[in-house]
Amino acid sequence: MTPELWYLFYTTILLTVLWIPHIIGQVMTAGLLTSEDYKNLRDQSQFPAWVRRANRAHINLVEQFGAFAALVVIAHLAGISNEMTVLASGVFFWARTVHAVVMLAGIGVIMLRTLVFTVSFLSLLVFAWQILSAA
Repeated sequence: MTPELWYLFYTTILLTVLWIPHIIGQVMTAGLLTSEDYKNLRDQSQFPAWVRRANRAHINLVEQFGAFAALVVIAHLAGISNEMTVLASGVFFWARTVHAVVMLAGIGVIMLRTLVFTVSFLSLLVFAWQILSAA
């Protein structure tokens, strides 16, 4: 497997487990879901801030995951793998990992969450540019 596919795998695992803190916090705060909760979503405002941040961290990765996965698969199918695609995929994974930690911890220093998100976004652009350049 190429390094890019490995980073896609690692990011998939991160995405797979990132919902767990939110669910744990939700159950700790409001208990198990009831039949009414399935009809009407629970009001998130009642949850502690860390529970809401855990939910946002997961949703935020979901929003970027599709683009990352598509770029890695397209590059793999096109046989495009170079130092920049490897670097971009590694930067994406580690930036998303740091983003999750910063988000869950509620670290607000120097807009770190925004900076890390921007780094992950820029890595997607670098990856896309590598595909376009090779075409």
